Amino acid sequence: DFTMTLYLRHYWKDERLSFPSTNNKSMTFDGRLVKKIWVPDVFFVHSKRSFIHDTTTDNIMLRVFPDGHVLYSMRVTVTAMCNMDFSRFPLDSQTCSLELESYAYTDEDLMLYWKNGNESLKTDEKISLSQFLIQKFHTTSRLAFYSSTGWYNRLYINFTLRRHIFFFLLQTYFPATLMVMLSWVSFWIDRRAVPARVSLGITTVLTMSTIITGVNASMPRVSYIKAVDIYLWVSFVFVFLSVLEYAAVNYLTTVQERKERKLQKRFSCTCGIPHSKTMMLDGNYSESDANSLAGYTRNQMAPEEEKQEKIVVHLAMSNESNSSRKRGLKGHVGLRIIQNTHAIDKYSRLIFPGTYIFFNLIYWSVFS
Repeated sequence: DFTMTLYLRHYWKDERLSFPSTNNKSMTFDGRLVKKIWVPDVFFVHSKRSFIHDTTTDNIMLRVFPDGHVLYSMRVTVTAMCNMDFSRFPLDSQTCSLELESYAYTDEDLMLYWKNGNESLKTDEKISLSQFLIQKFHTTSRLAFYSSTGWYNRLYINFTLRRHIFFFLLQTYFPATLMVMLSWVSFWIDRRAVPARVSLGITTVLTMSTIITGVNASMPRVSYIKAVDIYLWVSFVFVFLSVLEYAAVNYLTTVQERKERKLQKRFSCTCGIPHSKTMMLDGNYSESDANSLAGYTRNQMAPEEEKQEKIVVHLAMSNESNSSRKRGLKGHVGLRIIQNTHAIDKYSRLIFPGTYIFFNLIYWSVFS
């Protein structure tokens, strides 16, 4: 719907209202004389509500010239229907029209036309709307046919409205884009930090759902897809896929660790080491003493009756030095740090932003 307040002015000539005048000046009357003379029975087609302003009196003026020309003016507010197409909302332009027509007189009895064409329609230059930019006004006229009564002259006031996009950029597009970018942060978080990545994914999904619900609540219930729906639902899919991405990473990590545990159970920890010697060692021996005792068996080192006071230790003797063991430990730790980032996370850091940027380029090139 749209509501318009206008000054509706009719011009015609009625010789019965002519009067002699020496100075050729017109006479002006108020609405009381309108009920006593003939006036056009113009009504607004497809109007839902309309009224003539009556504060402090009826806003009606009747001006009669000596030769019988009549100017009939009234101040009217009308709310009419406009068939809008929201398929490109909020990047849309709407064309609405206010239609005027005689109710009783056909085109054979009464002919309606614009007195000065497009110049007949004049608007306030300061007029502005909160959501729309008024691009242009223009007038047209044509015949309307009714099967039971005939042909009628119909006048059109056409105007084109273009919606302001900045409001929707701040309230819809920008928050949705930030939520999608926020969901990408989980790709840089350690895959073992389950609470952090799961809470981040759920938060972005719920926020996107709130944005979609808020936009649809302020829109008419239409059965087709709007441009804003495409953007929001694609953004929602990106956020949802980031959650599924971590679910895949977590599942593959669990499967990999399960396989590693099976391999560790299958092979002992001393597999691949040259020799293993058994000896007796109490708490007073140092590491160098333990190395010097390599090669002795338990029976050679202590008598049978001292077994209660000794500790049996299995030492895996290797030819590697302490420095080489430290280097191997460092390499192992570095390998584990690298493995904390799954290959899926590495690819997602490039695929998700690249795909979303490509979608934005297509979206704004099509709907702008």
